[in-house]
Amino acid sequence: MKIYEKAPAKINLLLDVLRKREDGFHEVEMIMTMVDLSDRLEMEELQRDAIIISSQAGYIPLDEKNLAFQAARLIKERYDVKKGVYIHLDKKIPVAAGLAGGSSDAAAALRGLNRLWQLGIPEEELSLLGAELGSDVPFCVTGGTALATGRGEKLEPIENPPSCWVVLAKPPINVSTADVYGRFRAGAIEQHPSLPRMLDAIRAGSFTGVCEELGNVLEDVTLRLYPEVRMLKESMLRLGADGVLMSGSGPTVFGLVSKEAKLARIYNGLRGFCKEVYVVRMLTSPGVQS
Repeated sequence: MKIYEKAPAKINLLLDVLRKREDGFHEVEMIMTMVDLSDRLEMEELQRDAIIISSQAGYIPLDEKNLAFQAARLIKERYDVKKGVYIHLDKKIPVAAGLAGGSSDAAAALRGLNRLWQLGIPEEELSLLGAELGSDVPFCVTGGTALATGRGEKLEPIENPPSCWVVLAKPPINVSTADVYGRFRAGAIEQHPSLPRMLDAIRAGSFTGVCEELGNVLEDVTLRLYPEVRMLKESMLRLGADGVLMSGSGPTVFGLVSKEAKLARIYNGLRGFCKEVYVVRMLTSPGVQS
């Protein structure tokens, strides 16, 4: 039997960092939602006790450095599963892009192996397992739209934002999340994004309100280090996107667009100097299985 799982990318409509915690992580407030740019995992049981991962992408690790591998190992160890699994990872989400591609792959592996091995693990327990793998994994397990606090693992589901088009553009650089957070200084932030106003805009179904309240305090660090990201942001706004923000620690920039008629101009304008540009929809319904 083969099991298939979709692993969508996530974007941060709001990302605020409040302080550095004693455990070394940062205390955050984020609103995260998913977009229809997805990796796809195909999982098949092996009778021998092994984890084998393959992919058409030549630029990702296929060993214990891969988060999907780590997810499979964790679920095998925790639930004493003696069988193995072959996982083929069809990679579409850019790597090191601020879109949680690796975290979403890990979450899809947890969901898929729960089904493949008929373990009956409740979603809440899967999320706790995911938290052991990375801060974004619990959100990727559940999908939908959520307010994330703590180090990102405490989730409160909220209403989905208004449906719209999303243009994603990743410059040809990789950004280290650890490096960006290492350079971030919460005390240097002059103006934090407003979580209450963003929540109000989402609840009211106001696309304009959501665009006005987009905010990411990590932008200051990444834009200072990588002028390419600033240029992408400015270009996307100039080409007519309604709201523009860097996702996560970058370097991907996303633009929210309400009218399909604008998309060709934005896409073509960005493709003139940026190879990785994607036009997708926001995923506004919960549930991410294929």
